[in-house]
Amino acid sequence: QAAARYFRLAARQGHPGAQCRLGFCFALGRGWPQDDDEAARLYRKAADQGDARGQRLLGNCFLKGKGVLRNDKEGARWNRLAADQGDVSAHIQLGALLQSGGDGIPQDFAEAARYFRLAADQGLASAEWFIGDTYLRGIGVPADVCEVARLFRLSADQQMLEAQLSLRRMLCEGYADVP
Repeated sequence: QAAARYFRLAARQGHPGAQCRLGFCFALGRGWPQDDDEAARLYRKAADQGDARGQRLLGNCFLKGKGVLRNDKEGARWNRLAADQGDVSAHIQLGALLQSGGDGIPQDFAEAARYFRLAADQGLASAEWFIGDTYLRGIGVPADVCEVARLFRLSADQQMLEAQLSLRRMLCEGYADVP
């Protein structure tokens, strides 16, 4: 609760990082009563200042309908702004959204793979697994078993359970000679 008070002081002074952290406190009900509307309001303040984390968090509010009306296009727009600044979590969010499609968001497997690759290139285990899975299924990229194994290994080495299980399944299915 003491941390939330300090975040509030800094947020009132316009510090975008504090606005995001305080918004997170409201979103989870830590230090303050849980309040999605207040969380979204604080994320918007940070986002309007060009803060990538604030843009991503506000985008996710729109994608989930938390504190704002659900709007996949608006969620994608805010996440794209964050991704354009290199926010790795926004890359994952956009990749997942483009892979599955959303309300008014057409599926775009190649663009989804591009966002997963951007995140994987920064060493994010979940991104390495996601892009590996796209190579495994050949969606948005050509199927490539060697690349799948390489990416799954990178992710598995970071203790990502899904990657460890996927790599095990590949080995059990006869891909033992994969590098």
